[in-house]
Amino acid sequence: MSIMRFAIERFSVTSSKPFEADACGLHICVVIARFSWFYCYSTPVVAALRAAVGRLDVVEFAKASKEARTFSEPENLIHRHEGRTGLMLFMELDLGVILRKETGLHQPKIVRFLIGNPLIMKEMAKHVPDVGSYAPLTVLVDERPDGVHLSYDKMASFLAPYANASALAVARGLGFKNREPAERVCGLTSSLLPKGLQPGEKEKT
Repeated sequence: MSIMRFAIERFSVTSSKPFEADACGLHICVVIARFSWFYCYSTPVVAALRAAVGRLDVVEFAKASKEARTFSEPENLIHRHEGRTGLMLFMELDLGVILRKETGLHQPKIVRFLIGNPLIMKEMAKHVPDVGSYAPLTVLVDERPDGVHLSYDKMASFLAPYANASALAVARGLGFKNREPAERVCGLTSSLLPKGLQPGEKEKT
């Protein structure tokens, strides 16, 4: 038996944008956001995040992968479902619904998104099989008194204890892929910050 200790780096941005729109507004925001990042700045955070990533039908993918005769078949399927960022949504969980049922209120709003790319995961798993415990990545969006928070734990910090340079290089690249849509979704850009600082970035251990 072995036990490993991790020092986890958590990336977090806070937005003044609304959490979500009503049913009609949400549909309009998603459609508009798919055509231009410019419009994503004006959309609610949840709608903008959905529009920023592709969506993979897990059942379809499992079937296609099982029946595929060559690697290129599932690879092409993945590429067809990638979003602008090269990432896709695997699952969306409304964690706040049970809390809202208990209180009868409209808050809290908490949604967990499982986001990643099987091709990126593959490159890390070649070197560190344990990556299967951490990918796809959880992106948490929740509404608090100071705004809407979008947060995730950095994949590189999960893999750091394994000390595999190849896996870490892929994980660091995934971090940049995640950070760009996070900043854009929340209406933030690194160019607006003092040199060397990142928007709302915090380290937690």
